[in-house]
Amino acid sequence: MFETEHDRYQQLIASARSGDLEAFNQIVDDFQTLIYRICVRILGDASLAEDAAQDTFIKAYGALEQYQGGSLKSWLARIATNRCYDMIRAQRRRPAASLDAQPVETQPEWTVEPVSEHPDSFASRSQLSEYLERALQQLSHDQRTAVTLFDIHGYSYDEITDITGASLGTVKSRISRGRLRLRDLLQADDRARELYERAWRQSDSKT
Repeated sequence: MFETEHDRYQQLIASARSGDLEAFNQIVDDFQTLIYRICVRILGDASLAEDAAQDTFIKAYGALEQYQGGSLKSWLARIATNRCYDMIRAQRRRPAASLDAQPVETQPEWTVEPVSEHPDSFASRSQLSEYLERALQQLSHDQRTAVTLFDIHGYSYDEITDITGASLGTVKSRISRGRLRLRDLLQADDRARELYERAWRQSDSKT
């Protein structure tokens, strides 16, 4: 048995480097949902996100020797983020193609609530998540990436600096500005503002 999850992944990486494809497939199974969700929120397009996620693992497999033994989750996210940026730049060079070609098809996970959550509360939270997902796509891609990694997927500031290559101050600024922009976008819509304020009151009442 492995002492930690990190130990397990180090062994899987070592096996994959030796040509054990099944070992690498276990890594893909563990991280494919996370990587897809990062990609779909950065790109805002389900089909492009699927391609980006697939490309991420293909590139990771070819770059196993470059993995230095740190956080595997962060290493894969860095590859995914770079691939998404490449695709965004390619789309900008082809203005006839739109990143809005297909709607985002991913389960929003902006908050974690108990399974026993009241149906009315769940419905409101789901509606708010939909507004947040749409608003997220209106951020700059740098802010969208930072907010996605920090607020949705729980990466630390240090991990995001490693993933994006930006300084700590820049990462914090992107998160702060991204949050403010999201709030402004929600405030501009009466229904979104109502749901946001209700969620804020409920959150505040639990503290």
